[in-house]
Amino acid sequence: MSVRVLMISGSTRPGSTNTAALRALESRSGDDIFAELYTGLENVPAFVPGDRPDPPAVAELRERLAAADAVLFCAPEYAGLIPGSLKNLLEWTVGGADLHEKPVAWINVAAEGRGEGAVASLRTVLGYVGATIVESACRRIPVSRNDIGPDDRIAEPGVRNELRAALADLARNSVH
Repeated sequence: MSVRVLMISGSTRPGSTNTAALRALESRSGDDIFAELYTGLENVPAFVPGDRPDPPAVAELRERLAAADAVLFCAPEYAGLIPGSLKNLLEWTVGGADLHEKPVAWINVAAEGRGEGAVASLRTVLGYVGATIVESACRRIPVSRNDIGPDDRIAEPGVRNELRAALADLARNSVH
């Protein structure tokens, strides 16, 4: 049985180590795991509560989340928390219960001693939306700019193996 994992980078910066880490996992897709990178973060409008139709970018996000068996996040820390753009994306999932009971995990690629505020705020928000956090798949895997190849993917084999192990753990714990 194939497990479909939607990967969401919380970074909108070109050359992001967070996005590069997830791009390294796209090639991991195979018969058992289909991992796809969500690239629409910059298009998600500011969250506005109410009873109006979803903006097109939000409707597309909801479709991608509904099709996924699990979600893997990788987010930088800005001002001690997750970036506002990622928090905004997550706010859109509250009313529709898009992440409720969905297995989720995150990878923290920050250097040692950094990124804990992002992890803590991600844990809080994912708990609030009722996601099922797969603790064993949540990993700190430091990635430096030197680990990224010219294709904006992780070039370092040891780092790629650690990333793949986190994805495999999430997939293994997502089978219904």
